[in-house]
Amino acid sequence: MERKKWSNDEYIATFNLYLKLPFGKMHHRTTEVIELANLLGRTPSSIAMRLSNFAHVDPFHQNRGVNGLAGGKNQCQPIFDKYIKNRENLMYESELILSKIEGQTLEKKYEYDLLDVQNLNLKGLTKERIVKTRVNQNFFRKIILANYNYRCAISGVDISSVLIASHIKPWQVDKDNRLNPENGICLDAFYDKCFDRGLIGFDRSYSIVFSDYLRKSYKKDYFKKYFESIEGKKINLPEKFLPNPNFLEYHLEHCFNKLL
Repeated sequence: MERKKWSNDEYIATFNLYLKLPFGKMHHRTTEVIELANLLGRTPSSIAMRLSNFAHVDPFHQNRGVNGLAGGKNQCQPIFDKYIKNRENLMYESELILSKIEGQTLEKKYEYDLLDVQNLNLKGLTKERIVKTRVNQNFFRKIILANYNYRCAISGVDISSVLIASHIKPWQVDKDNRLNPENGICLDAFYDKCFDRGLIGFDRSYSIVFSDYLRKSYKKDYFKKYFESIEGKKINLPEKFLPNPNFLEYHLEHCFNKLL
């Protein structure tokens, strides 16, 4: 079974999983690895090996001296390069490939995320554009949550249903970095709203800073309960895609401290 040559679609499907898994889970005993192996007709060990091949060409791991496995570099490097240059297209392509392997349409797979699209009976390019955006937004969330090991970077809350993939530079501001994992932080719903509304921010050392508006509330009970203990605290940093300091600076300059 393992002697057959790997197709490009199989590499892309495995790269899809690479982006969604915490680095410490890229082994043959991980449930998601086993599930993909079953879909592709491969062994879990072979999937784990390909994941390590992608780690070998990942600039983050290269910079910290983690080599991964060099085999398959000629196949993995172009996929990783394409992802860096055009995340939107490759992320969507990988989800199309996965849904095809699973024997279902992309619209069926993401039925819950596309309820309004179905209800509006949209068609053609308009529908295609919205479907692509929703699928990629879902993918982005999975990457960010996995990157932070499914825990809020501030509170440590690990209930997936209340975790948000918060954009540092807002979605509408920077099209090129909408799906860049360095533009995302995993926050619970409460701190996500505080960040989005500019009540809190993060400096270049990843420490939490408070807006003037929030500081004025220091005598109130809610401040003592939810904020007092976190001022100046460093967020729990992710396993790889660190928040880009330039994006954090943008948030401090353009989004932070704006609530009147």
